[in-house]
Amino acid sequence: QVQPVESGGGSVQAGGSLRLSCAASGYTYSHYCFGWFRQAPGQEREGVVSIDSDGVTIYADSVAGRFTASRDNAKNTLYLQLNSLKPEDNGMYYCAGALTSRGSCYTLFPWDYNYWGQGTQVTVSS
Repeated sequence: QVQPVESGGGSVQAGGSLRLSCAASGYTYSHYCFGWFRQAPGQEREGVVSIDSDGVTIYADSVAGRFTASRDNAKNTLYLQLNSLKPEDNGMYYCAGALTSRGSCYTLFPWDYNYWGQGTQVTVSS
């Protein structure tokens, strides 16, 4: 069973950068799509980016051009580079996996992902 563990969150000023990591053990990487999600207080969880087993990414419009996702299959680790951070990027960031055909990603809806980490907090001050 996939057990993602996120790390790398912190507090930065607007315009700053962070790099999040997600170590996901217990899976055959080629069978899983992974996604990064975030949730601000009082708001619904939203998709940030999906990344399939080949490293193909699909970004939410709100982060495209500022965030970059990647995965190192040899290390079973995913990364999310957050640049040009804005106060509206505040929230708990989660990594989640979905068992799919050939590790393809089909959606960025949270309910389509089955295996979730505990999250890492990102705080951006203006």
